[in-house]
This record gives sequence, structure tokens and C-alpha cells, in this order.
Amino acid sequence: MAGRGTPATALLARERVAHVLHSYEHGSGQAYGPEAAQLLGLDPARVFKTLVAEVDGRLTVAVVPVADSLDLKGLAAAVGGKRARMADVADAERATGYVAGGISPLGQRKRLPTVVDSSAQGLDTMFCSAGRRGLEVELAPADLARLAGAVFAPIAT
Repeated sequence: MAGRGTPATALLARERVAHVLHSYEHGSGQAYGPEAAQLLGLDPARVFKTLVAEVDGRLTVAVVPVADSLDLKGLAAAVGGKRARMADVADAERATGYVAGGISPLGQRKRLPTVVDSSAQGLDTMFCSAGRRGLEVELAPADLARLAGAVFAPIAT
């Protein structure tokens, strides 16, 4: 399982971005982000989850620390929208090409507007899904933002 690449890992390799992959065995019944932080022995403030929301009807990606919640009003404001709500899982999976729990902000099928919580800017490296459940990628926040076409904004509560 760890040997198979994902669109996210292919993008990182193609762009020659410094990164480290970390795999863990996903158990059942636990949220993916907190589980990744726990099993990899990481500070949850450095591990980010990728969420897909709809802002004024348009799918938008939010990347927030696993211990925090997404501020939907903050996300809408960050992309110049008015109303935001969480997207349907099926819509998120179809648009990104990833399965829920393994959605990466990198290498998505459709390039969606992406916002990374501004707390990431203070980190040397951050962790996010590498495109499969049980696989995290560690990289510099600026590299993630550049490859995902993301902006930084305060979107976590």
C-alpha cells in the first residue's frame, strides 16, 4: 500500500518539491486527522485536514489544523463569497478524485479555490494528506500554497 503513488505524490515529484511521506495504519472509527497526529507522534497544530465546502455554490477547499474546526464564514470571506456550507461527500470525492479521509489539497482532479489556515505560515513544515487514507506528506507551507494555488487566511476556530 505504501508503494503506490497518488496524484499528490506525483505532483510533488514532478515539481521537485522537498517533502517526506509518513504512513500509518488507519484504524476504524477514529477521525483521520487526529489519528494521524497521534500515530505519527506529531503536534496536532502541525497536522492539517483537507475539507471541501461550497461557497456560494462553488466547491472550495479548506486546509485547517486537525484539532480545530472550519470557520465557514471565514472561508467564505477568504474567497470573496457570502455563504458557505460543507459540501456533500460525493461531490467532494468526484471533484477532487480522492476518497473522503484521504483528500489531499494537492493533485486534485479539478483545481478548486483553496484556502490554508494562516496558522500554517508560522510553521517550518506542516502535514496534510498525501491522497490516501494512512498517508501524510510533510512539506513547507509555502510549497503547499504554491502547488495548490492557495491563499492563507484565518479560517480555523
